[in-house]
Amino acid sequence: MESGSRGVAPGGVSVSAVLPAGGSGERLGGATPKQFCAVQGRPLVSYAVRAMERISWISGIIVVVSPENIETMKTIIEKYGHKRVTVVEGGITRHRSIFNGLKVFAENEFSSHLLQKPEVVIIHDAVRPFVEEDIVSKVVMAAKEHGAAGAIRPLVSTVIASAADGCLDHSLERARYRASEMPQAFLFDIIYEAYQKCTDYDLDYGTECLHLALKYCKTNAKLVEGTADLWKVTYKRDLYAAESIIKENLSQQVCVITSGKENLAQIGFLLPESLKSHIKVEAISKSVSKNDSCLQNIISGQCYNFVCVNDKRCAIQETQELVDMLEKSNTPLLCPVVLISVHLDTSENNSFSIGMEDLAMIKKFARETKKKNILVYGLLIQYK
Repeated sequence: MESGSRGVAPGGVSVSAVLPAGGSGERLGGATPKQFCAVQGRPLVSYAVRAMERISWISGIIVVVSPENIETMKTIIEKYGHKRVTVVEGGITRHRSIFNGLKVFAENEFSSHLLQKPEVVIIHDAVRPFVEEDIVSKVVMAAKEHGAAGAIRPLVSTVIASAADGCLDHSLERARYRASEMPQAFLFDIIYEAYQKCTDYDLDYGTECLHLALKYCKTNAKLVEGTADLWKVTYKRDLYAAESIIKENLSQQVCVITSGKENLAQIGFLLPESLKSHIKVEAISKSVSKNDSCLQNIISGQCYNFVCVNDKRCAIQETQELVDMLEKSNTPLLCPVVLISVHLDTSENNSFSIGMEDLAMIKKFARETKKKNILVYGLLIQYK
């Protein structure tokens, strides 16, 4: 669950992140740079920002964009409610953009005020939307110990070199090599020194941050085996793959909201416990109205499945409050939201029924919310 307070980073170090997002998207094709292409109605860069934002111990997120896209990025931040984000003007190459992002912590000219310099800085591409806290934590811990660290993956294809005449010169033994991925992390002083020392040729033609740390600071990066979802959106087909993954992820998360009433506390514990072995579960054990900020964070994280557990006397009211919050949020409801309202009858009465007036009200409520792409289902359960 997202948190409004800052957590403690692995190893107790202070951590910030720099996300280069200044690419033109040439290989993708089309007029819109890939980082601003919409996936499920939301720009790709917003997913990457959110991935970092949900890690409570990352204190600041620097997004580096080309000059012409600064206002676009600021609009995205405002629309999707991103926090702890600073937008910085990028350079003409990837390395120059990253260097500008680092300067925010060290040079006044790149920000209206200096941000607190972190002990460790994460560098992560804005077009890699699926990074999880576990791999970020491992890379940060490794950087703290070794000075630099980066995620890697096995090579999918064999790498070959061609001669001047276009014929095969040699090939690399695939088992000995790895693909360099993101995220990467560095002790701030090491990577900043490397960028200060590197040549214009490095800044204009280089692509590997770990190499700069090795070349200019003699820092051998620790390589951390990454997961399969660290891939980078490069071509148009990758956008379709990203959309498919996001849709699948949406079906794998549910938020269980249980009234704080004592007689429902046991259900509030048992339901998430039984679900968490199958899907990701966020659990809230107080009324919706008293958990606005907590729920807003879950909704902004694009949770599309909710279970509201209440006694049958107030279930519609609680469900309506949740629908109102969904409507007021900036979450694009391109996929239907599934909202299961569980009405618990905890009375001693053995009758197991609901009045016709209540039933008509529930049906009307469900019809109205369906027009808003919110599917409401009701369950009446007698619980002793």
